Amino acid sequence: MGRGLTKAAIVAAALDVLDETGLDGLTVRVVADRLGVRAPALYWHFGSKQDLVDEMATEIWRQVIAGIKALPADVQWDEAMTEFGRITRQALLSRRDGAKMVSGTYMTDVSLLREQEAGLASMLAQGFTVATATQAYQLLYSFIIGFCIEEQAVSQAAAAGDARYSLASRAERVGAAHPLVARSGPEIFGDRDRQYALLIRVIVEAAGRMRV
Repeated sequence: MGRGLTKAAIVAAALDVLDETGLDGLTVRVVADRLGVRAPALYWHFGSKQDLVDEMATEIWRQVIAGIKALPADVQWDEAMTEFGRITRQALLSRRDGAKMVSGTYMTDVSLLREQEAGLASMLAQGFTVATATQAYQLLYSFIIGFCIEEQAVSQAAAAGDARYSLASRAERVGAAHPLVARSGPEIFGDRDRQYALLIRVIVEAAGRMRV
């Protein structure tokens, strides 16, 4: 029975389970139950849960790479970085715990890694070195992952009825004795899209100073 399953079908089922239960509820047994098979059947394709999660994360990266490839061939480096930020956040937020799930995973599809070649070549043609281009994207990626993990955790808590992260609750907790902290609330828990765009701009501007 396990031989009849495909990796694609298993990954699709696992992503559906992720949306329903979150990363903590994702197990090989639950995915197998969803597919109507026993857990050992999945081990024909994946040696461990981590192998499965790696493949799930790789599927997210396929979405990101597809979005990047759709950009104009002559896109400038700063717009490319900005769009990478937008596309990656969109892909991570498309799945419950998407950012947490992708963090620390191993990309299984080497063809996706090869897509980086064109991106690096474009950066080099626009004044970067391999080292500075890589550093710029490391900074950007680390920010995206951290921002999205926090964003998903807070939004899921709010959706579950936890009001502790509301601006009103925070203002009441901080009190009038700490006016600067109170004023910082909207920058932390306010418009996430606005925050993200502003902080991406800061990172891209910093990257510009790495050019030779």
